[in-house]
Amino acid sequence: MPTEEALRALLVQTIPRMEHRERGERLVVELERLVTSAGPEPVATRFYSLPRPHPGTFLGKGNLEALAAAVKEEECNLVVFNHTLSPVQQRNLEKALAAKVSDRTGVILEIFSARAQTREGRLQVELAALLYQQTRLVRTWSHLERQKGGVGLRGGPGETQIEIDRRLIRERIRKLERSLETVKRTRKLQRRARQEVPFFSAALVGYTNAGKSTLFNRLTGASVLAEDQLFATLDPTLRRIELPTGDRIILSDTVGFIRDLPHQLVAAFRATLEETLEADLLVHVVDLSDPEWEEQEGSVMETLRELDADGKPMLTLYNKADLLAPDAGRLERVQGREDALILSAVSGSGIDALLSALGRAARKSARVIHLCLPVTDGALLARLSQEGQVLERRDEDAAIHLTVSLTPIAHGRLEPLLRDYLLARPAQR
Repeated sequence: MPTEEALRALLVQTIPRMEHRERGERLVVELERLVTSAGPEPVATRFYSLPRPHPGTFLGKGNLEALAAAVKEEECNLVVFNHTLSPVQQRNLEKALAAKVSDRTGVILEIFSARAQTREGRLQVELAALLYQQTRLVRTWSHLERQKGGVGLRGGPGETQIEIDRRLIRERIRKLERSLETVKRTRKLQRRARQEVPFFSAALVGYTNAGKSTLFNRLTGASVLAEDQLFATLDPTLRRIELPTGDRIILSDTVGFIRDLPHQLVAAFRATLEETLEADLLVHVVDLSDPEWEEQEGSVMETLRELDADGKPMLTLYNKADLLAPDAGRLERVQGREDALILSAVSGSGIDALLSALGRAARKSARVIHLCLPVTDGALLARLSQEGQVLERRDEDAAIHLTVSLTPIAHGRLEPLLRDYLLARPAQR
């Protein structure tokens, strides 16, 4: 989207029939927030009844003429479709409307481009944008020559500008993919180092603006950006927390999902989302106050399926219960669901139940062993206290009887040191 002038956006939502207008209005609310997050000002919305998209202009002749009139009437220089446009449709629409045209995917990419902070995040966003643009080629990629110094990039005799553009994009994509592979190897080493520390890990996942970062801040005391806007958090953040039971776990906050998340972003952000894939438990945060909460919950599960993460153990949190209208009826629909809790990250209601659930999940993966240590082996006793949880201890003159809970990682690392001290069951008093 251009930035030289203030962008006044006209939003377009199509519906199969006009009786579906109420559903369309709910979808546009999200689009308005997306556009606002990207920077332009949404000034008007138009709904069009459209059983199926027109292959050339998406809208068809009659609707297109009406939209062109609306663009002039509202003095808009940007038209945003809450749908996916083909490159041909986008070019034809821009010509007919004499305005910049973007689809939903383009808006999301703009937001990600502005919000990514880490080097990895910026690389991923640029890769996603190139994957999106490589079939659109709107003569805007000459800046890549400057990025790479112009060495070996200019076309030979007879090479058309479109061929130069395609080659520039392909070369940049290859360079980004190599850079991301390097980042991925670095993250793998970092993750291996973390795995040496025996902590159960849980990852917050959910629809964007479901309250994940607010919950993360409350649980960890961190200061992750938690604003009432879409995609406030893009880069993953990890913190260690200690539960009331004494268990220590790693909690991660990751990028929020969204309905029809562009496949380019799912692919490009796979490295970032590996924190989700590697977690022992997924904590799915759902905004129960949103009228579209069920569709949002389904969208998150669909994205997790794309990432092959839908089979992981999951705890579902129905958040923002404090914002529910008394007659909403949603509490009754989710109460009693297995592995589900109702809470408010802002007020703190339900947080104690969540901490207890996290403790149970951490304990479920742990291995409980019984040991008889000589009193002289203080070093091993200290390691057991540091890397596990001592559930029971009984001291005798020459020995210490212990019942210890260890994570699989800690048990695997300490097992050679514990073989001579293992008991089949706790010693009786």
